Amino acid sequence: MDHALITALLDDLCPLVGRTRPERTGIRVWSMSGVERLTFSDGATAVFKYAKEPFDREAQALRIARQRGLPVPVLHATAVRDRWLGMLMDDLGTPARDADDLDGVAAAVMLHAARPADDLPFLGGAALAALPVQALDHLRRLRKADRWADCEDVETALVHIAEAAPARAQGAMLAPFGWVHSEFHPTSIHIGDEGWHLLDFARAFTGPGLLDLASYHGTLETPDAVRLRVLLEQYVTAGGHADALTARGGLPAEAWALGWHRMWAVEWFMEQAIRWIDDPSTDPAYVSVVRRHLGDVVRLLEV
Repeated sequence: MDHALITALLDDLCPLVGRTRPERTGIRVWSMSGVERLTFSDGATAVFKYAKEPFDREAQALRIARQRGLPVPVLHATAVRDRWLGMLMDDLGTPARDADDLDGVAAAVMLHAARPADDLPFLGGAALAALPVQALDHLRRLRKADRWADCEDVETALVHIAEAAPARAQGAMLAPFGWVHSEFHPTSIHIGDEGWHLLDFARAFTGPGLLDLASYHGTLETPDAVRLRVLLEQYVTAGGHADALTARGGLPAEAWALGWHRMWAVEWFMEQAIRWIDDPSTDPAYVSVVRRHLGDVVRLLEV
């Protein structure tokens, strides 16, 4: 990360809100994005968030979300420099508590009820079915670069998934279909003393809302279809669309959602490996994650 560029981006933003350069405290920083808390000379605070492609669409998503009445942080100023997006937002402070499953259900119901945003990427049935084909293309490019050489098992799994994908993707546009947060986890829900807000809209898209619910419990452990079924039932009880429980692609809703969410993650990790990160030293970690998720996809989508 170019720290001088990030500082210059902040210097572009501060005059837009009538401020001079503040003190900065890192909250979460990695090679492609970062979040910092700013403290100005009068003690006021704000959040400075910056990101490069493909995380540079968040300002647009936040503005649309706010227009739709969704509880997101207020965006005060934005700037772009050398393909990096910088944003100044409200500082929501330290959460009063962690979000639980019922908080996640309430947030998902509200998000999925909002009018879809035409300007966001679209993931319908055809695009969903194309994910394994796209992953195979990423693998081809990796091999052309003399990387991921011993991944015949990855190729075999992707070929089998690609063959079954058109049938298994059926029902993708059943309700809830619209806003998908795509990084929907308890940490994406900030619960403060004055209410809750949704954070991290950098990769929001229009697609099957079940993918949000399938992501809520994370991806580090083996997908738990029973646990997701309970969450889906809670979602419907809380006002989510009843079709969230409807079988699709010849599978129970929970297996369909978990399987396609993991396939979506596989394609994303492989694109990172060859395009966004493009660092051969990270290959072992990426290969391990892709293999684990592909095993889940094969099992959940029954291919």
